[in-house]
Amino acid sequence: MRVMERDREIIRVIDRWRVVQGKHIKDLVGFDGQRACDRRLRKLIEAGYIKREKILYGIAGIYSNTNKAKKIMAESLSGVNRKIRIEQIMHEIAVVETAIYISQKYEIKIKEIKTEIELHRQDGFGVRKHRPDFVFNKNGKTTCVEIELNLKAKNRFENNIINNFENYDKQIWIVTSLENKIARILEENKDKYPDIEIWELGEIQRIEK
Repeated sequence: MRVMERDREIIRVIDRWRVVQGKHIKDLVGFDGQRACDRRLRKLIEAGYIKREKILYGIAGIYSNTNKAKKIMAESLSGVNRKIRIEQIMHEIAVVETAIYISQKYEIKIKEIKTEIELHRQDGFGVRKHRPDFVFNKNGKTTCVEIELNLKAKNRFENNIINNFENYDKQIWIVTSLENKIARILEENKDKYPDIEIWELGEIQRIEK
């Protein structure tokens, strides 16, 4: 097949996010419709540049790049044949759906959103630091976004809040319910860290779908 720039953009998108499905690629790359997106993805699979795996029952196939994809890219790829942790799939789907929602809400180009993968790549080798799920800039302010579906140890959770407060202008936390324990801890920390905003995941996913 003749590789087009849009094909390279598909490969970049798969590399930037840990878990992407066909519906996400449509929005992240900017296809007009799902059928056109699916046709192109099928061609890339047939040519051996990407693969699609059904990993979790009831969840649409997840895409990853192959070694062949590296040969057509000018830049390096970090997510070739990426191993996907089953327990992280729902979290990573929520991350990419939140990013799509935010890009539409704030009229930000997807390319201008910096993913956790890119933030770690920027850090280089050495001690791995905590990084949010993604960050974006709007009107000269940098906002970090954290999707928190399961409660971490309270000490670790609060350290992440402090880290975000010290490094970003605002922190948005996405939770499954505004009434759960995660939301309550965030509310308790608002007095000390007034940059915290709490959003409910269900609202994002309803609009995104």
